[in-house]
Amino acid sequence: MTFQPRMQNRIEGFSVVGDLHRRHWNGIVADVWDVECAAYAGGYYVGRDPRLFVLLDKKGPGASRIRLSPEGPERAEDWQRCPIAYIPADFEMWADLTDYRFMRHLDLHFDVETMSRRLAEDLDPERLATPQLFFSDPRLLSLAQFIAAECTNPKPLHDLYGDGLALALIIDVMKLAKAPGRKRSRLAGWQLRRATDFIEENCLRNIKLEELANLIGLSQSHFSHAFKASTGVAPHQWQVNARLRRAKYLLLQGEQPLTEIAAESGFADQAHFTRVFRKNFGTTPAHWQKTQLA
Repeated sequence: MTFQPRMQNRIEGFSVVGDLHRRHWNGIVADVWDVECAAYAGGYYVGRDPRLFVLLDKKGPGASRIRLSPEGPERAEDWQRCPIAYIPADFEMWADLTDYRFMRHLDLHFDVETMSRRLAEDLDPERLATPQLFFSDPRLLSLAQFIAAECTNPKPLHDLYGDGLALALIIDVMKLAKAPGRKRSRLAGWQLRRATDFIEENCLRNIKLEELANLIGLSQSHFSHAFKASTGVAPHQWQVNARLRRAKYLLLQGEQPLTEIAAESGFADQAHFTRVFRKNFGTTPAHWQKTQLA
């Protein structure tokens, strides 16, 4: 299912120029807005997902003020000098703009669960919940300009291009650093037994990582890394190994053709079975069977 940003707003004084330019990537939605502004423009915004706001261009001297509650104190912000903001999920903000004639801005929404899965680590909840209002960074502005250009490109490039730019922007803003040599925790004994027993019992069908993680109460990324730290292989490879063990048992019986053995071992067809068998054992099922039964 494509990620859809969830926002509520009550705004006035803005008129959208042309069409909204929107691109969907993997867990990311980028919007580029061109708007004309009345003498006063502003309103209330809250999103159910984290987002980045980047002012790309404006006309008019422009004065910006924000409030974090309906009756809260106003705070002046120089969006020309500090055009970037990170706004956490469910963070309420009121904005009042005067003397803007036109503005173009990029909104970059992202789904936390999808980002965690893609980056193979849980995002820091404290950092996710901490707003950054407002700041400037030449590198981030350059990335934002490239993303906006791709959103408005009538002939978009490969999805990996825009997706990579957007992911880089999120990683930089969230200050996600690679931790070299970090040791991953292992599963407890009961967790490993429950997971491996479940895989063995259900190895003939496609098992989702989400099922295994929910089985023992961990996030998908935590479970995946802990399982590999405990067994030396990923959960999917453990399932493949279980299928191969069943296939070897059937091969040793010498009673069924390879097409039936492939089907009864959970492989899509004989070609898939042969490909996986060769990758893991360096020989074909037929040759292995012949050497074992000779």
